[in-house]
Amino acid sequence: MKNRWIALYVENQVGVLAKVSGLFSGKSYNLQSLTVGTTEHEDISRMTICVTSDDVTFEQIKKQLNRMVEVIKVIDLTNVPIHMKEILFAKVKNCSTADKVEAFQIAQAFDVDVVDYGEDSVLLECKLTERKNNELIDLLRARFKNIEVVRGGAVAIESISTSCAGRTEYKKK
Repeated sequence: MKNRWIALYVENQVGVLAKVSGLFSGKSYNLQSLTVGTTEHEDISRMTICVTSDDVTFEQIKKQLNRMVEVIKVIDLTNVPIHMKEILFAKVKNCSTADKVEAFQIAQAFDVDVVDYGEDSVLLECKLTERKNNELIDLLRARFKNIEVVRGGAVAIESISTSCAGRTEYKKK
């Protein structure tokens, strides 16, 4: 079992997200991450999906997604060179002046933005990889008593500077 990544191009219509997520829940596949946004074409959305599965189950998932009428293209990103980032907001609450200084230093070390601060809190905005975001959260938990974390799913795009020879695409016929 390992994390697998799929990019789906789908028709940008009401109910498509529900159908795709319904396929996963109906088959008892657990989604680790799901991010959706419109593409350069207003009528097409791209979904970036992470699912933990074995090889056989993952092949089954890709085939089932490709059978859906609303799905235009399925791209397996699991073994492809990609650029991937995840957005995360981390709020350090109830902090002293010294705590705020440390939060600013941590932000600088991780190259994240301090987007808001108040009398007793600091808000960090992170656009890092999932692994780096996990490291940041672990450090914040170790240093501060009261943090709040909000994460978005990852978005990914295939690399243009490296060969994509290993990419598997499933297109509608």
